[in-house]
Amino acid sequence: MPLSSKSPQKISVMLFGAFSNHCLANAIEPFRAANTIAGRQLYQWRIFSLDGGAVTSSSGLTIATDCWSDVRPAGDLLFVMPGYGFKDLAVPITNQALRAAGKRFSTLVGLDMGAWLLAAAGLLDGRKATIHWDEFTSFAETFPDVEAVEDRFVLEADLATCGGASTAMELTLELIKRQHSAMFALEVGALFMHGERPGLHDPYQRMSADTLVRSAAALMRRTIEDPLSIPELARRLNIDQRSLEDRFQCETAMTPLAVYKAIRLREARRLVELTRLSIAEIAERCGYRNTSAMTRAYRLEFGEPPRVHRKLCP
Repeated sequence: MPLSSKSPQKISVMLFGAFSNHCLANAIEPFRAANTIAGRQLYQWRIFSLDGGAVTSSSGLTIATDCWSDVRPAGDLLFVMPGYGFKDLAVPITNQALRAAGKRFSTLVGLDMGAWLLAAAGLLDGRKATIHWDEFTSFAETFPDVEAVEDRFVLEADLATCGGASTAMELTLELIKRQHSAMFALEVGALFMHGERPGLHDPYQRMSADTLVRSAAALMRRTIEDPLSIPELARRLNIDQRSLEDRFQCETAMTPLAVYKAIRLREARRLVELTRLSIAEIAERCGYRNTSAMTRAYRLEFGEPPRVHRKLCP
């Protein structure tokens, strides 16, 4: 599936003391994984703080940062990531930096308690936003001009907010999906086992299209060697086949069968690149009982047969 041929997206992270390591990793690691899967740099990032130097997380991890005022960064995405003590950070110097950054970045992203700082700077007035649920009521009362919504994340063209570490990864995967494709975002998410197993009591019929597709894709990954029929896949997900197909079409513009095939072929590509398994064994591990059939599908998907691809790998 072709990826965007645009130049790398430029990401800056504005970090504050007592930030969450988990949140930072969940926001950035999917971009790193996207670069790895694509085999080229789709995303670039730098980490800043207002004063530069070492910034210490809530768990004591120290991160080196560049000085915001020295570099005055600009680009596609600005992630604003405060931690504990975030209310004390809403001071004139922070507000000024954020308002100026709003003119230099295409999209502002408030992570964890970042929405609070964006709102304090007047950048969320008249806009929808969310925040870590522990502070949701206080946020709504403090900033009545902001339309506070109880969503896991809010994403618009020039503004995004979310609360907590797990939602940071969801937001990042959605950004990747919108720039490239739903299939590519599923592939990135698979590296983190994102959506691997829903809760035992999650009703599939009431899941959003995105959640259902991630759960279905996780089941597909677990059954690569012996692929399920689409009716059996639907049965295991406790949803009728037509509804499953409709949700895949809505979310990925692909059929479940096409996504299943893409997942199997991407596993084949991973095995071609990272192992010395024979092509016949790779075919079998990826659910192909006929090596020639996999080779034909592989060539159509990636532009060259697996043996040629392997020779080109470093």
